[in-house]
Amino acid sequence: MAEESPEPRVRLPQLRLDELLGEVQARLDAARGTRDRVHSLLEAVLSVGRELDLQQALHGIVEAAAVLVDARYAALGVIGPDGRRLSAFHTIGVSDEEIARIGPYPEGHGILGELIRHPEPLRLTKLSEHPASHSFPPHHPPMNSFLGVPIRVRDQIFGNLYLTEKRGGVQFDEDDESVLSTLAVAAGVAIDNARLYEESRLRERWLRANAEITHSLMSGTGRADVLGLMAERAREITGAARAVVAVPLDDGASLRVELATGEGADELGGLVLDVGESLMGRSFATASPAFWASPADGGGLPDDLSLLPGQGPAVAVPIGDGGQGVRGVVLLARQAGGAAFTGDETEQLQAFAAQAAIAMELAERRRDAEQMAVLQDRDRIARDLHDLAIQRLFATGMTLQSAGRFIEHPMAADRVLRAVDDLDQTIKIIRSTIFGLRARDGEGTATLRSRVVRVAGEAAPVLGFAPGVRMEGLVDTVVPGRTADDLVAVLAEALANAARHARAGRVDVVLETDGRTVRLTVTDDGVGVAPGGRRSGLRNMAERAEQRGGTLELTTPPGGGTTLVWEVPLPAEG
Repeated sequence: MAEESPEPRVRLPQLRLDELLGEVQARLDAARGTRDRVHSLLEAVLSVGRELDLQQALHGIVEAAAVLVDARYAALGVIGPDGRRLSAFHTIGVSDEEIARIGPYPEGHGILGELIRHPEPLRLTKLSEHPASHSFPPHHPPMNSFLGVPIRVRDQIFGNLYLTEKRGGVQFDEDDESVLSTLAVAAGVAIDNARLYEESRLRERWLRANAEITHSLMSGTGRADVLGLMAERAREITGAARAVVAVPLDDGASLRVELATGEGADELGGLVLDVGESLMGRSFATASPAFWASPADGGGLPDDLSLLPGQGPAVAVPIGDGGQGVRGVVLLARQAGGAAFTGDETEQLQAFAAQAAIAMELAERRRDAEQMAVLQDRDRIARDLHDLAIQRLFATGMTLQSAGRFIEHPMAADRVLRAVDDLDQTIKIIRSTIFGLRARDGEGTATLRSRVVRVAGEAAPVLGFAPGVRMEGLVDTVVPGRTADDLVAVLAEALANAARHARAGRVDVVLETDGRTVRLTVTDDGVGVAPGGRRSGLRNMAERAEQRGGTLELTTPPGGGTTLVWEVPLPAEG
């Protein structure tokens, strides 16, 4: 009898088992990949969080983003203060040579502007198919796939991360978007920490500068030196290319550059600016900060910026406040392409400008104290001249006049009368001298003599030496007020021109009047007037002379240098 065969065993299909094992392996690989990606994300977060230098932190964020999503190109665009344009751009994947061929960095148009207008993650398969897409400039590498996410710092959008061209020809997926969004959150914290650290260091530098200025003030350093130190420190701290300090002239409609430091500063030394045509004039007139960022601000470059090549953003801040009046203006300017001055920078600069007002105030008080002894001597000399010299001259004149009646010889009598006239003229000159000796700045209207001396003294820091001053005649009594105003303005302009262009080692100022005309002569031993130079200052001086019926002559003596003669007639009534 045949043995019965056993029942066949139930076997799992071999194909199905292979599929299950493959799926398990795939999930293990995915888990391992996720673990590695999370580990890389954590490392990136720790890396960018450790960096306190803002620029290094931004560069590290771009590098980490490119590695995490395996992108060929990555960039971080910083949104400017206006909230509409990019003010800075950090890139990965494009060489410096390629950047130079492409041209300026983008400002936030096209797809980049889309993220500025709508700060939400944006993932595209093909850039060119988006409605906001613009064509790339020449020499720009081709880019198709795109992933962008905003970076928020507290409640504000700081900038955006832009990733293009995922390696391997694949598209960015949801995981890439999630990883990049997580990195953006960590980047916001890192940027905030870096900015706070940068602000604290900046405040520390301002405090050190203020302490240095205070020490200079307390040690008796001169006003010009203190202002120069302040301008230089402000320029260094803000990263400006140049710093300028200007003070108002007597007419109230002009400013004169007292000092300038930095690139191209020599072109501004001694420059006389119209209040209505300059950035510093705008700040002076409004007693508030004035900004200039680009020609888009309107009107092109102001006069105080037009002389400098490569001019970038600038800010002018008044020196002094409404209570004491604006004593001057300090201007800081960056090179073209530099960042606009922020509100925080301007606030610190205003506080620093308050130190400049203190410097001017202390310098004036110190100068007043030093002059008190001189003024007392002047009072004594004036009193002696009045009580002794004038009285004796007057008595002598009366004696001669009486004696003249007893002289019968015509020539002798005529000589006695001329001597009496000479004595009268001498008495007038002495009285004018007494008036000048007793004059005080701030007591009524300043005399023409004192104004000329003051303008010459204020030009000394710009010239590098004190100009010589000589005055002859009754300048304080026969020169009318408006003519005196014009004369002082002409003198300020002439000294400014000598400081800016003459490269002189000596300047002499002569003011003289014979009662019929007043003549101002400014002579220097410099290089003379360059052909084709700016003539606006000379034109203004000539116009002032013509309005008074006078003349302006500019000559070059045989020995070199320049001689400027400004002469106008005086009213008949003197």
